[in-house]
Amino acid sequence: LTVHWQEARRGRGALVRTLRELARPLRSAERVIVGDPFSRYVQLLLTLFGPRHLTVVDDGTATMEFAAQLGRGERLVRWHRKGSALDPRELVLAPVSSFAKRRLAPTRGRTVEIFTSLPVEAPEGITVTENSFAWTRTRFGPPRLTGGADLVGTSLVETGVVEAGHYDRVVGELARTHGATRYFAHRRESAEKLHRIAVETGLQVVRPELPLELIARRGPIGRTVVSFPSTVVHTLPLALAGTGVRVAVCEIAPEWLRATASPRAQGFLSRVTGTAAHEVDRLTSRTAGPADRLEFG
Repeated sequence: LTVHWQEARRGRGALVRTLRELARPLRSAERVIVGDPFSRYVQLLLTLFGPRHLTVVDDGTATMEFAAQLGRGERLVRWHRKGSALDPRELVLAPVSSFAKRRLAPTRGRTVEIFTSLPVEAPEGITVTENSFAWTRTRFGPPRLTGGADLVGTSLVETGVVEAGHYDRVVGELARTHGATRYFAHRRESAEKLHRIAVETGLQVVRPELPLELIARRGPIGRTVVSFPSTVVHTLPLALAGTGVRVAVCEIAPEWLRATASPRAQGFLSRVTGTAAHEVDRLTSRTAGPADRLEFG
């Protein structure tokens, strides 16, 4: 593949230059692959072309919400946003988002595909292609397993969903319960929070330079991987199939949520946990203490 990198966010006029340079190749493309249908940049680009074949590549748990919103005919809004249709920014971008939503729907002259490892409820006419992580398993590993556990971080604090105090407390309890030694940080987690976690828990904070599925498959990785509701509770069981690694997900209790969190937050996070693979252990958020007090579903 020949790759041309275009940075739309860097510097004044970058977006205009991006639109100008990409308009012609996008209009002539037979197939266009997009990674984040909620991105305003992607939505703006979708107004410039009408490809015959459009593929939406899995962008994590947001893919579940995208498919559901498309099926219900709703505005494309990220699940953690409280944005109102009356917000000035939403009013300005509403025509772009509305047009992009039509471009993301199949028509007589356009096919739409979702390539994902997550359970999605795709609208009629959209093809869902399963990502089984077969290439990843063939290309990497199996990994060397460490004796302890690894924790997977989340940006729920940074996105305004979970209170920082509750999050820090539960990370410490999970680390003690499972004998965790490393904390794999989400790319959006703040340096301040990660420093606090490292100091208070003794965990080694790691900022992965590759997707966690590749990191885990290449190893070394803990015999237990504990995560909050996120994409990895769906993808790691596939990537690590046959390795003996146990994956567990810790539920988010309603009392952890900030008062300003989106009304959809609890339901969405519960759906991420509830639809995880059957072999994933469920750790209830009511107990994160000694292992014999943890409840499994």
